[in-house]
Amino acid sequence: MAEYPETIEKARSCGAPGEDAARLAGEIAQKLGLAPARVQAAIGLIDEGNTIPFIARYRKEATGSMDDQKLRDLADELAYLRKLSAQKEAVRTAIEEQGKWSAELAEKLAAARTLAEVEDIYRPYRPKRKTRASTAKARGLEPLAQRLLQQAPADDPAQLAQGYTGEEVPDAQAALAGARDIIAEAVSDDADARAALRRLYLAGGMLVSKAAKDGAESVYDKYYDFKEPVKKAAGHRVLAVDRGEREGFLKVSIEVDAAQAGALLEKRFVKNSSAAAREVRAAVQDAYTRLVHPSLEREVRAMLTAQACEGAIRVFSKNLEQLLLAPPIKGKVALGLDPGYRMGCKTAVVDATGKVLDTAVLYPLPEFKRVDEAKRKLKALIEKHGVEVIAIGNGTAGRETELFTAEVLREVQRPVSYMVVSEAGASVYSASRLAAQEFPQYDVNLRSAISIARRLQDPLAELVKIDPKAVGVGQYQHDMPPARLAEALDGVVEHCVNSVGVDLNTASAPLLQRVAGVSAAVAKNIVAWREENGAFRARKELLKVAKLGPKAYEQCAGFLRVPGARHKLDASAVHPESYGAALAVLEACGFAEGDIGTEALAALPQKAAAIGLEALAERAGVGVPTLQDILAELQKPGRDMRDELPPPLLRTDVMKLEDLRPGMQLTGTVRNVIDFGAFVDLGVHQDGLVHISQISNRYIRHPAEVLKVGDIVTVWVLSVDMAKKRIALTMKAPAEKKNA
Repeated sequence: MAEYPETIEKARSCGAPGEDAARLAGEIAQKLGLAPARVQAAIGLIDEGNTIPFIARYRKEATGSMDDQKLRDLADELAYLRKLSAQKEAVRTAIEEQGKWSAELAEKLAAARTLAEVEDIYRPYRPKRKTRASTAKARGLEPLAQRLLQQAPADDPAQLAQGYTGEEVPDAQAALAGARDIIAEAVSDDADARAALRRLYLAGGMLVSKAAKDGAESVYDKYYDFKEPVKKAAGHRVLAVDRGEREGFLKVSIEVDAAQAGALLEKRFVKNSSAAAREVRAAVQDAYTRLVHPSLEREVRAMLTAQACEGAIRVFSKNLEQLLLAPPIKGKVALGLDPGYRMGCKTAVVDATGKVLDTAVLYPLPEFKRVDEAKRKLKALIEKHGVEVIAIGNGTAGRETELFTAEVLREVQRPVSYMVVSEAGASVYSASRLAAQEFPQYDVNLRSAISIARRLQDPLAELVKIDPKAVGVGQYQHDMPPARLAEALDGVVEHCVNSVGVDLNTASAPLLQRVAGVSAAVAKNIVAWREENGAFRARKELLKVAKLGPKAYEQCAGFLRVPGARHKLDASAVHPESYGAALAVLEACGFAEGDIGTEALAALPQKAAAIGLEALAERAGVGVPTLQDILAELQKPGRDMRDELPPPLLRTDVMKLEDLRPGMQLTGTVRNVIDFGAFVDLGVHQDGLVHISQISNRYIRHPAEVLKVGDIVTVWVLSVDMAKKRIALTMKAPAEKKNA
């Protein structure tokens, strides 16, 4: 998905006819802390069919330089508000058709700010399945209920009820029971009462979990007697109790002060202490116990789960972004090892461009009695192809393969290092239609070794071939709403691909379809055109590709690079619409097109500053933000932002779990960041956990404030649990801990 389509399409399609764009922009601006005029401009650009990356990169003047994430948040809010407008209109129409529309309802509906509030307003008018109240109404008891609600001191409920007995209502008690059912449903449907109780639940409710079965052992035993305020409930604990409930180990509920809740309702509906009022009071209590509490409990739990899911998706998204933007290891011959037992260790050697040079299957485990043969084969591959780095998958037999590799590297004469690579999704990719198209000559097992080697060379180019959910850098990702998770993760992939840029002449179809404005079909057409006509020589040749029209070209051109093109700007992130501006900037500063990318342009910033950015921007016919982007690109056209990041940590030797001791200082790579800490690869088969309390001496709300996936960190061992194979780490230096 190349343009964050779920959100954008919802934002475009849900608008009510004649809605006030300025009002929408104002509401969004207030919520997100943005300028209303900028928000309105962004809405206009979205509605015109522009993609998020294009708007973020090439329409900075209009949006005030909003980044991708702000624009996606804006698009989400726009979609929600338009859905809200559409829902309000649907509710108004439905109530009007019942002949019950009123000025009071119109006022309430206009004031509603959430879908929940709209639902509360519509609740009394929503067609209901058969209920106790509807049965009572069918028996003619609604007038009795209305009379009781008046709570006249002189009324005798039993005497009144006698007038409603009959074939279906045998006595006064049955009549009163039916009337109470009608009153209870009316109380439950009252929008103001529900709103007041909702506030009580959110402010004072408790999320509670208990063991579903006495004595049952499970990973959820810490939640067998658990209680946490709703307003403070941590997302990862909400998701944990949700899963425990689904698996039958927990009973989960929302607890509130029932007396306080009941009193709140009584204050609204009980007028005095008359006999009729006592009937109303009984109906109110029944309404709360039987109808309101279960409904609000479901609502609050759904809200907690939704919030927890959004939090988990944000964490997953951030981790995925860091993984995709991990620095590539360029220009090196790589060897990929996909460990295994029965099928052996699949091996593939790829050159610096990712082309497969050789493959083999090794049996490095002692039980196969072929260790010496495996050593000879691996050494021969290293020497024959000049292997410089080895990527080892972290799956089954990964630990044993790492030990074997480290032993071999001690015996070879050339410098070779290795890195344990997450093989999450590699098996899914290797069995995919895409892998079969890429490597028809290799079996499934060897394809995974190729993928592992390429992940080290260019994580982004390789990982875009895999479903983001399978990458394995989240928490509870399998519990997330699939559509929302896919939408968010596709947005991350899109952001990463377009931030880095894509070589038009080497990119695969899966990589191309992540470029703004490029669909899967157009991506295939680009590859087909390239295969038929040879390498692209200029960006404008994209217009010759089938189904790639002017709008798609506008959206994608700036993100597609043509290295070595005659027009040097074709290799840069400068959009074709700004070529004239870029040349004008060069001329104004005393340079020529041939100077692009050379040392000659080292003086460009100083000369631009001497003229003045605003004056230079005016001469070039662009805004200052676009001018600044142009200046950066002219100096380093087509630069890869990942090259400026610290390189990944490569190893030449390996440690065992048994080697670890409390207090030992180690260097590791952050593999995953979650709500309660971070997992760090130490070169031991098991990742160590740095709990959030051990990350920093200052208070942090979330580990992501300090750490990101791929960070190289110094840690100290706190403890090692050999039985459970758990490593507890700290990032607080021993001296710092004493002073903390």
